[in-house]
Amino acid sequence: MQFKARTHRLLEVGGDTREELIFDWGIMALIAANVVAVILSTVDALYLQYQALFQLFELVSVSIFTLEYLGRIWAVTVNEGYSGPVTGRIRYALKPMLIIDLLAILPFYVGFFFVDLRFLRALRLFRFFRLLKLARYSQSIRSFKRVLQDKREDLVVSISATLILLVLAASMMYFFERTAQPDVFSSIPAAFWWAVVTLTTVGYGDVYPVTFGGRLFAAIVAFLGIGLFALPASILSSGFVEQSSTADSPTYCPHCGESLREEH
Repeated sequence: MQFKARTHRLLEVGGDTREELIFDWGIMALIAANVVAVILSTVDALYLQYQALFQLFELVSVSIFTLEYLGRIWAVTVNEGYSGPVTGRIRYALKPMLIIDLLAILPFYVGFFFVDLRFLRALRLFRFFRLLKLARYSQSIRSFKRVLQDKREDLVVSISATLILLVLAASMMYFFERTAQPDVFSSIPAAFWWAVVTLTTVGYGDVYPVTFGGRLFAAIVAFLGIGLFALPASILSSGFVEQSSTADSPTYCPHCGESLREEH
């Protein structure tokens, strides 16, 4: 039981002991090295020359990630919230971060059952799921998650308004341009490409209106897109400012020592 509790503390992020910090930083370094390996493995000349090293590194990495994954599930029963030997472990395995851990190693084992080289090559790219494992160790990513949770209602409203404008822009442009450019604006779904490019202010120029009404409407949509597509970014920015001010604020009164946080 003591070994299981020690394993649980070691595998949980944010430990204070020297070995826990070394483990956290070691896993982060291994994840970063895996991302670099995936990128370099797409260079055919490099991969063919050092294929044995790539495969050995993949085997070592998957072994470590597999032991980490199984260790988390095995040791989690010391946590009162997951004390059930079967149900507790199943509920823990269904957590988003544990699903990401599974996806990070699953392509390697799936590859044993396939001989299609093109499929195996595609599986190598699925190893980018290991990059998502950094979310467990990165304070900045955890802060981003908290901001998304705090601002989800505002984001839903702004994204909904953006989608409504996107539909209106594509529909109206189809109405204006369908006669002049039947091949380009053949339907409302076809006009969505123009609407997305215009509202995001990218402006590739491959599709554009030629009628007076279409150009006038396109100018209005372009102006609206500047503000509307910047709205989610401003919402997230305000959320990060609030998170920063909350983190910097003192938790205890310097005079009386009482907690300044509201008790729930």
